[in-house]
Amino acid sequence: MVCRQTKAIEACLQDNRSRILQCARRLVSEGGWSEAHVAHVAAAAGLATGTVYRYFPSKAELFIEVLGKVSQREIDVLTEIATARARPRDKLQDAVATFVRRAMRNPRLAYALIAEPCDKAVDEARLTYRAAVSEVIVSIIVQGQQARDVRAEVSARVAATVIVGGFMEGLIGPLSPLTPAPLQGARVAPRAVPELAREIASLALASIADARASIHHLSGTLS
Repeated sequence: MVCRQTKAIEACLQDNRSRILQCARRLVSEGGWSEAHVAHVAAAAGLATGTVYRYFPSKAELFIEVLGKVSQREIDVLTEIATARARPRDKLQDAVATFVRRAMRNPRLAYALIAEPCDKAVDEARLTYRAAVSEVIVSIIVQGQQARDVRAEVSARVAATVIVGGFMEGLIGPLSPLTPAPLQGARVAPRAVPELAREIASLALASIADARASIHHLSGTLS
């Protein structure tokens, strides 16, 4: 009997925690970090504000967990691309384009994860996320260098830092809620997203592409 009660309590606690995180993510998606007050999260979850603090002692800790869960999913997607059987330079282009397309599915949430002003603790967690994304890009660049598919003379780590910084910076304008109203329609228009993804990915690849490898690959394709 005691065992059953314990399991029921554990299930209830886990359900509350999951509900809090889901509601916090939804509120961030709707209005960013600034709108996801703990009281608002509690109301959305149907819980008392004090109950939320039992699970997350501070707003920053709640935000960090939301950021971590969302970020890990994006890293998992990029890792799948990095470990696929494909030409490294194609994987790099696919990884960047995929990141852009997924970000544009939920612009407000992506903006919060990438650039929105936030508490120092959340910003530090965000930098950890960016570093993890960079590590995936490093792995693709190293593959490309080993296959003589990209420039061998550049540092893979430096190149990855430049590439990740570039495509995240390139997304700030399209994602930002501060973008001037005349641009908002184009910013979120579904037909504009594939072109935006293609353009940013092409620029990322161009920074480390080896022209000789391209010519060799083309020659092999035509022969």
